[in-house]
Amino acid sequence: MRDLWTAPAVPRPLSLPPPTPAGATRRSGSRWPLPLFVAVLLAQMAFAMVTTAVRQTPTIDEPVYVGAAAEYTHEHRLRHNPEHPPLGKLVIGAGVALADPRVDPSFTGDQGAVGRHLLYETGNDPWRLMLWARLPVIALTLLFGLVVYAFARELAGAAGALAALTLYCFSPDVNAHGSLATLDVPAAGFVLTSAWLLWRACRGPRLYVPLAGVALGAALATKMSTLPVVPVLMALTAVSVWHASASGRGRGSGQVLVRAVAGAGVVALAAVAVVWVTYLMVDPRLRWTPEQHVPTVRGLRGLLVETLPFPEAYRDGMRIQFGLENRPWQGFLFGRLYSGSLWYYLPAALLVKTPLGTLALWVAGAVAVAAVRRLRQAAPYLLAAPVVLLAAATQGARDLGTRYAVFLPLILAVAAGCVLVVRRRWVCVAVGALVAFVAVSSLRAYPYYLPYSNEAFGGPGRTREFLHDSNVDWGQDLGRLAERLRERYPGERVWLVYKGSGMPSSYGIRARDPRGVPPGDVLGVLAVSDSAAAKATGRLAELIGGSRPVDDVGHSITIYRR
Repeated sequence: MRDLWTAPAVPRPLSLPPPTPAGATRRSGSRWPLPLFVAVLLAQMAFAMVTTAVRQTPTIDEPVYVGAAAEYTHEHRLRHNPEHPPLGKLVIGAGVALADPRVDPSFTGDQGAVGRHLLYETGNDPWRLMLWARLPVIALTLLFGLVVYAFARELAGAAGALAALTLYCFSPDVNAHGSLATLDVPAAGFVLTSAWLLWRACRGPRLYVPLAGVALGAALATKMSTLPVVPVLMALTAVSVWHASASGRGRGSGQVLVRAVAGAGVVALAAVAVVWVTYLMVDPRLRWTPEQHVPTVRGLRGLLVETLPFPEAYRDGMRIQFGLENRPWQGFLFGRLYSGSLWYYLPAALLVKTPLGTLALWVAGAVAVAAVRRLRQAAPYLLAAPVVLLAAATQGARDLGTRYAVFLPLILAVAAGCVLVVRRRWVCVAVGALVAFVAVSSLRAYPYYLPYSNEAFGGPGRTREFLHDSNVDWGQDLGRLAERLRERYPGERVWLVYKGSGMPSSYGIRARDPRGVPPGDVLGVLAVSDSAAAKATGRLAELIGGSRPVDDVGHSITIYRR
């Protein structure tokens, strides 16, 4: 195998940047604080995510994943939620298994009902179970921080690596979704890891090419939305192996080409193997009977589904995803409610929800990677995957949140750290100031990371005016609402329009839905999820219009007085 596509150990090609920037000094006494700085940053992030997770009730998607994870660990069978492959739910399932919840295998219902039954109707403590389900995702998010640091250090040295890690650790989107039992951050982190390993394969393809294939397979086995990055990473594999092989002596271009193609093939085979192993881990017999309607997919999409070398459950999941893309979704952007999708929705939402300093450093980092000669070779490894994934995401039918682009805070943090390769004093000062600005902005938003918006748009308290759904209100503040009602509105009649998966009665909320009674009978306290208010029409719009806002819960639920 080594003779086929692996170059022997040779000096590093001049075109590859060294691990430490040129001109940087290496004093043994100056190294010791680095591990401490990294530990402090990750500890801060861990504290922020865990304390956020403890206070949040289940978001809309979490009961589905937790219910499926419990099925995996207790029944060892693929039943629900085929539109997402099992790996991310197996990660969540590790926490669910440690929580040791009561499971009712006889319960029948759709995937959402299964999760709610597990959390609220089986005698389990929903607070405890959700925390245990979230902890493995939090741990994985912290590990991806180490990948960000390692990647940036190889390109930009210690200072660039610390800048990149700081941006990552203080990213509101990463903290928000990394503290939930969801799949967005794990999938993005595996893509980042694969790109980093392929960069390392320029010097050691024998080890890093198969590992990159495993990381790519982990991404594919977590979310199907990572499929567009497969040809990108395979092409980068060929480039890495080409560079490694071309640096050896006495090799013809034909032999180098064969090794490059073989390297891409190894990545593809490893990725496919990981997907199959993931399904076999759930059920070695691969039993699969869909519990929901699987649409027929025709044309090029149908051909793509049929040709994928994955289990039938994976292909049915893709068919369901394509069916979801055909549904008439509603979006909300800058106060406008609309049907369908807008191609510029994600860029606009990112403009609102990304710290201003981060936006500036993303742009500067991309320019530096493309313009600085010794970084130019790394540009495809840093920029190709996010460009392709963002282009694919903008074509989707669901304008529901920046979580669909959460790969950007991970990958572009590395690019941002590369700005410090430009050895100018003013550059160092500017980067330091911008990174500090990001940290302060994030700390000010704590613990309300989901509804975060930057200072140009008024901060978390005004995000509801521009965006909805997982950008603001994903059902996470039902527990906080219960506390607020007990503290400030004891004994009052409560009306509730809640958009989420939690059960209000399980948190001590006794409320009625006001939409089923005449408006004149709705007197007292009216609590409305901001996502529901953004889409309010008819009776609900009339109720809100005739009410006076008096309180705010977590920047995601507004309390009105009638």
